[in-house]
Amino acid sequence: MSRTRQRVLIVGAGFAGYRAARMLTRVARRSADVTLLNPTDYFLYLPLLPQVAAGTLEPRRVTVSLSGTLPHARLVLGEAEGVDLDARTVSYRDPEGGHGTLEYDRLVLAVGSVNKLLPVPGVAEHAHGFRGMPEALYLRDHVTRQIELAATARTPEECRARSTFVVVGAGYTGTEVAAQGQLLTDALVRKQPLRQGIRPRWMLLDIAPRVLPELDERLSRTSDGVLRKRGVEVRTKTSVKEATADGVLLDDGEFVDTRTLVWCVGVRPDPLVSGLGRPLERGRLLVDPYLNVPGHPDVFACGDAAAVPDLEKPGQYTPMTAQHAWRQGRVAGLNVAASLGYGERRSYRHKDLGFTVDLGGVEAAANPLGIHLSGPPAGAVTRGYHLAAMPGNRIRVAADWLLDAVLPRQAVQLGLVRSWSVPLDTAAPELARVPDSAPDKHHGGTP
Repeated sequence: MSRTRQRVLIVGAGFAGYRAARMLTRVARRSADVTLLNPTDYFLYLPLLPQVAAGTLEPRRVTVSLSGTLPHARLVLGEAEGVDLDARTVSYRDPEGGHGTLEYDRLVLAVGSVNKLLPVPGVAEHAHGFRGMPEALYLRDHVTRQIELAATARTPEECRARSTFVVVGAGYTGTEVAAQGQLLTDALVRKQPLRQGIRPRWMLLDIAPRVLPELDERLSRTSDGVLRKRGVEVRTKTSVKEATADGVLLDDGEFVDTRTLVWCVGVRPDPLVSGLGRPLERGRLLVDPYLNVPGHPDVFACGDAAAVPDLEKPGQYTPMTAQHAWRQGRVAGLNVAASLGYGERRSYRHKDLGFTVDLGGVEAAANPLGIHLSGPPAGAVTRGYHLAAMPGNRIRVAADWLLDAVLPRQAVQLGLVRSWSVPLDTAAPELARVPDSAPDKHHGGTP
């Protein structure tokens, strides 16, 4: 077959897109020009983002340079705005507002997911998600600021409200945010004590009957026990009825005074795929077991935005998890290479290797290869897994963990990300919004 160089365009550099690019540049480098379109110049290792918000890890530790680790791929900074399957083009907007178009011979859509919204009054205005670096940096500053303001509050009521933190959604993200956040606020009040008798209050809410409802019940019980032992109020079968600037109204009628509402109820596929005019499954682009979009052999999709048939569970689709996205990215890369004459294409199959939940400090819950672990052993397995899975920065991450174990955390707020720059309703959580001019509308104008 012809060996003219083919243009391969990968949209998105999350777990799926990054892995696809890495595989392609290794397998088909001689005949493919690989272009990666992404809003940022880094791959974000999302599972460690709660540790950034808690001050355990510095932000750059969980970001891996795309140009540094994918030297044979061309990086184009921009947000994809539309895909023309007939013309084989992708239109995008660059970081400075300019527009461009990229042509392709093969396309890999790995655009990922965004915050899931529910029609709850006030949530879009007063809650913040946890899908990108700007949101983690905002939460870290915001929690620090609330403790500092609570320490000098004029009334006990204000002190309690500012030191109360509500997390909605007890899945992976919400559970880890609550666990890490509780450790952060305990460290903060050791330096800036609150009024006598007042301690930081963390609440974790979920409509499900238990935390981590998607995981094994033993992992759920372990995580629940650790949270409750630390004083986190875990409330299952509970949801938010309304959110205001002064607190949240629960569906049982209780009003909780708070200045912090973290929305971790789940994710939805990136809205880009809904504009393709192709069949969807709950907002995800339907693909075949080879990750091809039916009717378009030149188009592949993987990760959270793709509905991939689960061959281990006929009739179902693989869940939206980082594990699946990482593995699907590899298969997508191999199948694109196969379409260029390198190797044989393969269907996506998986076997669960277990799950890990980092609960901060030495606590964790894990079941590697079906073996249930808790406490320090689970913590060691969890950190070892993350170090092995990260495509870079391993030494820096390990060094931060070591320093956190022997040194106190730096309790400062940098004020770099304001509330209005990380809205809950956004198609690009990896980017902080930068309007022409906007005062902070959240909680009295503080940054």
